[in-house]
Amino acid sequence: MYCVNPIFFLFFPPLLSVTRMHNAASVSASLGSVGLLRLVGVSWSWTLAAGLGVYLGTRSWKYFYIAARTAKRDLNGLYVLLRVKLALWRYMRSGSNIPSIFAQTVKRHPNKPALIYEATGETWTYTQLDEISNAVAHWARGQGWVSGDVVALFLESRPLHVALWLGLAKVGVEAALINFSLRCDPLLHCIGVSESRAIVFGAELADAMLEVNSSISQSMVRFCTGDLSAERLAALGAQPLDPLLATASRHPPSPCVPPKGMNDRLFYIYTSGTTGLPKAAIVVHSRYYRIAAFGYFAFRMHPDDVIYDCLPLYHSAGNIIGVGQCLIHGLTVVVKRKFSASRFWEDCIKHNCTVVQYIGEICRYLLSQPVRPSEKGHKVRLAVGNGLRPSVWEAFTERFGVGQIGEFYGATECNCSIANMDGKVGACGFNSRILPNVYPIRLVKVNEDTMELIRDSRGLCVPCRPGEPGLLVGRINQKDPLRRFDGYANQDATKKKIVHNVFRKNDTAYLSGDVLVMDELGYMYFRDRSGDTFRWRGENVSTTEVEGILSNVLDQTDVAVYGVAVPGVEGKAGMAAIADATGKFDCGGFLQKIQRLLPSYARPVFLRISPQVDTTGTFKIQKTRLQREGFDPRLTTDQIFFLNGRAGRYEPVDEELYCSIVEGRLSL
Repeated sequence: MYCVNPIFFLFFPPLLSVTRMHNAASVSASLGSVGLLRLVGVSWSWTLAAGLGVYLGTRSWKYFYIAARTAKRDLNGLYVLLRVKLALWRYMRSGSNIPSIFAQTVKRHPNKPALIYEATGETWTYTQLDEISNAVAHWARGQGWVSGDVVALFLESRPLHVALWLGLAKVGVEAALINFSLRCDPLLHCIGVSESRAIVFGAELADAMLEVNSSISQSMVRFCTGDLSAERLAALGAQPLDPLLATASRHPPSPCVPPKGMNDRLFYIYTSGTTGLPKAAIVVHSRYYRIAAFGYFAFRMHPDDVIYDCLPLYHSAGNIIGVGQCLIHGLTVVVKRKFSASRFWEDCIKHNCTVVQYIGEICRYLLSQPVRPSEKGHKVRLAVGNGLRPSVWEAFTERFGVGQIGEFYGATECNCSIANMDGKVGACGFNSRILPNVYPIRLVKVNEDTMELIRDSRGLCVPCRPGEPGLLVGRINQKDPLRRFDGYANQDATKKKIVHNVFRKNDTAYLSGDVLVMDELGYMYFRDRSGDTFRWRGENVSTTEVEGILSNVLDQTDVAVYGVAVPGVEGKAGMAAIADATGKFDCGGFLQKIQRLLPSYARPVFLRISPQVDTTGTFKIQKTRLQREGFDPRLTTDQIFFLNGRAGRYEPVDEELYCSIVEGRLSL
């Protein structure tokens, strides 16, 4: 996930030969960490010669300025890339996978705390996590499931969540990790799209299961973990899972047939694409490893670190970047059931955490808390995440005394991820300006109105110059575990993310769907999400999905959903323009219905009630004017309402309320 740009491969032949050697395992063993550092260090002597060569070709002294400013950064990126590449080749050569890598970790740290459940203080050692996941494996095999079968997991974050998917993986069964905020149709869709044979749900989500239970195939086996009465279990047709695991064998299961390697499927993580319902992104074993490993090496973690993971485990951030450090590198991870701003620093002190995870909103929530002694009494040295704005970035590090921000850009399924390894404020990563083609990612020009790719006379995409926003793409190479694109369970969805003739004729590239901008030194900054999604509360919201649900709630009324910027707030707040010619729109009744159907992050923060919603000649809803006018009551005669979360109701937006929101005096 944290791929970086090794610009000196072309300058230093020994490094290039290392990456091409077939016996990568022997190379890694002979070099080791010290050897790699020495190898990278020698390449400094080649910098001047390389600069002269490029200068003679470009006749531009600007190269030397850029090289001087970025050489150290790019060499560090080279070192990280080599470490991950060599490890991946070694594991692929030996036929390893994530469970077998975890088994090696258990041997190194049998009695060390692996997972700590903050809600109860319960601690699982590596041996305990291994044994419980073995019990899951034997239980799964006892159900008759075989390699390639899928089981849906629908429960809140806890150590058992990790043991479930890890145990399933030990016998080749793939987990579908479902967002526990989903309800009704989106929940049914996620269960069905992965073709799951069974579902394991938490007792805390029994009500959500009851809403969809009659629509789930009766052939799908249901298991519940946690305390639930016999009557409710019977109503759901579910079996209690905990007693089954308690009596299952703790010994390692026999290998699955056929065995799974690094390029085989591990599990599914659901992600909102540019359109429609959530898509089940395929995570193979090598993708899990490289996301976790890049985070470990890029941000200089070490086995003594303790990570505070308050992000949901159905996401790649919480499950791979966080828990992955436990399974692969032997770090202790504190699993938080749900994020709490008031308890954040107290938790970190209690568990001696040295690394925390965030999304941009989390950092802002922490800054909005009253000053308390615990915010400076912790041992946290590194915060890893994405979506941190420059203004919040500096305020966060200064107030809380966190020495390093490990900001990154990436998606579960993408092959063009980048990382900020040197703390450049506001940047989500970088790509070399010296040799931009060595790491095959690019910002390409698009039509801002249609988001269609702009092409030159040869039919290739047009690269952006520094300062020009563009769509991020990454060249696909299925033979390279760092460049492959595994797509989604739905092949049509996969095809929509692939574009041809980008860098050169007949190539293929992954479309990120995100607009970034690059400065002259190659630092990249996130600009916006393109298409029909926007990001709010750390989640990607599909406008077409929300429009469909709201339209059904309102008896097929025309609805336009879009994101609007709010000063000082990360992401975009959801706004819905609703056609209502009667002038008697019932905000209270509307809110009651959407609270049952939509997760909190997808509910419109603002409503705009209009006699009609603008459409094209083909009845497609037009949003350009609506987005431009936002929630400013001075720009329209339509009624605008604001969802006051504390009061639990929609309130009319007048000029005074509007000013309170944009000036930050009223919290969203």
